[in-house]
Amino acid sequence: MKMSLPAGSLRFILILFFSFLFFSGYISCRKDSVGDTITLTFTSWRTDDIERMNRINALFTQTHPDIQINFQPFDTEVYDSIALDRLKDGAGADIIFLRSYDKGRKFYDNGYLYDLTNVIPDLAAFNPMVVNAWSTKQGITYGLPSVGVTHGIYYQKALFAKYNIQEPTTWIEFIAACETLYEGGETVFAQGTLDSWTLYEIAYSGLGANFYGGEAARQDLMSGTKKLTDPNFLAAFSAVNSLKMYLPEGYQMLGYDAMKQLFTSGKAAMFLGGSWEISTFEDMGADSSEIGWFAPPVVTPGDKLQYCFHVDAGIGINKNTKNMEAAIEYLKWLSGTQYAQALMDELPGFFSYTPGILTMINPLAQEMYDASLTANLTVRTMCERLSVQEPSGSTLMGNALNGMMNGDYTAETAASYVQTQLDTWYNP
Repeated sequence: MKMSLPAGSLRFILILFFSFLFFSGYISCRKDSVGDTITLTFTSWRTDDIERMNRINALFTQTHPDIQINFQPFDTEVYDSIALDRLKDGAGADIIFLRSYDKGRKFYDNGYLYDLTNVIPDLAAFNPMVVNAWSTKQGITYGLPSVGVTHGIYYQKALFAKYNIQEPTTWIEFIAACETLYEGGETVFAQGTLDSWTLYEIAYSGLGANFYGGEAARQDLMSGTKKLTDPNFLAAFSAVNSLKMYLPEGYQMLGYDAMKQLFTSGKAAMFLGGSWEISTFEDMGADSSEIGWFAPPVVTPGDKLQYCFHVDAGIGINKNTKNMEAAIEYLKWLSGTQYAQALMDELPGFFSYTPGILTMINPLAQEMYDASLTANLTVRTMCERLSVQEPSGSTLMGNALNGMMNGDYTAETAASYVQTQLDTWYNP
């Protein structure tokens, strides 16, 4: 017998069926939407920091589980070219570490960075000097001021104690300490000249600032009222050159990584370095309690320290990111105190520019920061305006100092080489 359903019952069943399909699809879409995770790529030149940055970013993920951060650094020597090439090809990172002034400005001038002027929370509370490092003359800020670093001298406490050497505060005391160690048969400095950027960024900009006059002299150099061949800048070249006799045998072939290894092994008494080296030394197995630090010695007793506290890293957003909303959310977190404190705890020697009072758990980092409180602050000699074209001031300084330390130039001819090359394009 053939059976049939009443029309009303059939209609009811069809309604239930299509309702089920609708709501199932709705619920499924909701799950997919809620469950989707956005991954932001964050690029940097700090290949040593992957594990630490992953721990820092895990704090962000705790409160933003739908946004994951892929920290993807490249070696410092090739970082800028790789990052720019990827942006040009449309494959750039979402979040970009930016060097200060001229080098970071290239990313903005090429049209790759998002305007952060109205994105960074409480931007007006940041130090105007550091905001300037990632801003245009028109007042557009394209980078979040994130990290500052200092320059000074690390030393092995055991060797200083062996020779009864106190931390020198003047250049005469500094050279006397070098002489004592040298006469005792010690390797005085774990420095080489193979990576010439260390001679410019650390030796000249760090130690030399007390000789050439710090920030006031740097401004004079940019304005054209002073030249590198003037007596104050020549004095800085001569001061660096005077350390040549205290370098290890074969220093001409000693690169940056080998320098650090020589120092952390305890085979050299001192290391001219940056504050960022603290965590690097720890990663290399050094006992941080056995390492001391002092600020660049002043020329004359009573002089005020001219302290290179360099504006090292800003953070920008790729203007063409497909995840702009998430990128802005992450950048706002990067501008806050949770990130700042985590950064300085995980990476001692990197100093946050986030406004507010933050403490450092690492005593060496605290000592380096404290030195800034009573000093005249400056930044690396050639970083602003003087390296915007080729041949850049930074490259020229590295080449000249390398030549000077290897015996190809005197202090005078090294300074003259840089100034002559700069004059081919720099017209203040």
